[in-house]
Amino acid sequence: QVQLLESGGGSVQAGGSLRLSCATSILRYSPYCMAWFRQAPGKEREGVANIEFDGTTTYADSVRGRFTISKDSDKNTLYLQMDSLKPEDTAMYYCAADKLIWGDEGWSKCPRKDSDFDNWGQGTQVTVSS
Repeated sequence: QVQLLESGGGSVQAGGSLRLSCATSILRYSPYCMAWFRQAPGKEREGVANIEFDGTTTYADSVRGRFTISKDSDKNTLYLQMDSLKPEDTAMYYCAADKLIWGDEGWSKCPRKDSDFDNWGQGTQVTVSS
């Protein structure tokens, strides 16, 4: 069972920045897709960003250009740098991981649906005030 522990959430004013961290028990350089999701009160969980095993990143349209996902394999930690925060970014942010499979075309890609991720953290709250 993979352990994921988020930290770095808090309250900031619009335009501010936060950096979320997700400490993992995933072994260094193990083939996992890592991702950040968020869920605001009364709304469905949505994908924010993910990073493939080869380092390729994908972002939701709502955060592209403002958020940056990265990973430090030596520290077994996933990050989400959030800049130019807006009140609509207010949500619980979750770290997720999914083990990849080797196939004819190399490692599989990040799942398209959140329900396909096998491992989740407990979340960290981000609140952005106007």
